[in-house]
Amino acid sequence: MSAFLVERGWSPPPPAPPTGPVFQGGPAAGDPQAPDASPAAGDAAAQAVVTAMSFLGVNYRRGGSSIDEGFDCSGFTRHVFDAALGVGLPRRAEEQARAPGLVPVPRSELRPGDLVFFNTLRRAFSHVGIYVGEGKFIHAPRSGAQVRIEDMRISYWSQRFNGARRAQVLVASSRGGGDKASAAQQAAEAALPLAH
Repeated sequence: MSAFLVERGWSPPPPAPPTGPVFQGGPAAGDPQAPDASPAAGDAAAQAVVTAMSFLGVNYRRGGSSIDEGFDCSGFTRHVFDAALGVGLPRRAEEQARAPGLVPVPRSELRPGDLVFFNTLRRAFSHVGIYVGEGKFIHAPRSGAQVRIEDMRISYWSQRFNGARRAQVLVASSRGGGDKASAAQQAAEAALPLAH
């Protein structure tokens, strides 16, 4: 866990139980088997944000999917979702955008832990990051750069935004997960001022 969060008195929730790979039969949006609202969703979102923040500064590497070799954008999101949520994602950004078990989310309803997608290579869903709150997201941007936080509201990202997806384990946060749902927002807010 990041030291700057600990210094502010925040401690992580216990890890969410594994849900298995979303691309291998996870419930689809609107599925009656989809999980109902639960306080654990807020904890899971907070865990995803804290895990993602722990990789700030890790080098970008095309095709990379670990802290040792570096990350590309989809390798980063895949690693974070597996480590923090027990959710397996496909390898490529465009495959992640289409994965069953991920629910489309309107831009106006983004919550920490949501996957955010952009058109950066003149094709839809060519880049992915993780929303951390306050209009910002964390991602592995490009060769020669490191995992960092950026503002989605700046022109470059705003014009290229393609959509967002929420993992089923995080869906309850948007359905009124109560105080637990705000845990992810508090974690993101505690970290953001130091991440600039």
